[in-house]
Amino acid sequence: MTLQINWQAKTFKQLTTDELYEALKLRVDVFVVEQTCYYPELDNKDRDSATIHLLGFDQNTKQLAAYLRLLAPNISYPDCVSIGRVATAPEYRGKGIGHPLMLKALELCAQTWPNIDIKIGAQEHLEKYYNQHGFVRVSDMYLEDDIPHIDMLRSNEQ
Repeated sequence: MTLQINWQAKTFKQLTTDELYEALKLRVDVFVVEQTCYYPELDNKDRDSATIHLLGFDQNTKQLAAYLRLLAPNISYPDCVSIGRVATAPEYRGKGIGHPLMLKALELCAQTWPNIDIKIGAQEHLEKYYNQHGFVRVSDMYLEDDIPHIDMLRSNEQ
C-alpha cells in the first residue's frame, strides 16, 4: 500500500486541540527525548498570528507523520521567513515524506510571503538535504543546545 499523506496548513487558532497535542508530542519526542536536548520547546512563536503549522497525516492511520512550522519575517530572522521544527515521526522515516514536506513548505512560503528569502538554522548533518531544496550554507558551525548547527539561506529568486 502506497503511503498517502494529507497535508494541512493551519494557524495556531485553526489547530484543533488534538492536532496541537499531536504536533507538540511529535516535537518533544524528536527534539527533546530522542535528541536528549533539553530546551524551551514552547517559545510563543507557535501562537504568532502569522505562524503557519504544516501537518502531514497518514491518510490510512490518521497518525501525524511529519510536521514543521513557518515563521513570518522578523520572528526569527530580520527580513527573512524561517522554517523550523522540521520533524518526521520515527516510524515514517525512510518512507519518502521528508522531501514532499519541504516542497509543501516552500510552496506555502512563496504563496504567503512572495519575494522573501528563507533562512533556517539547520542541524549540520542535514546540510545536503537542505541543499537539495535550494538552501546554501551562510555560517560556520555553531552549537545550539550542544548540537552542531549552521545557518542556511534560500534566495527568493529560486
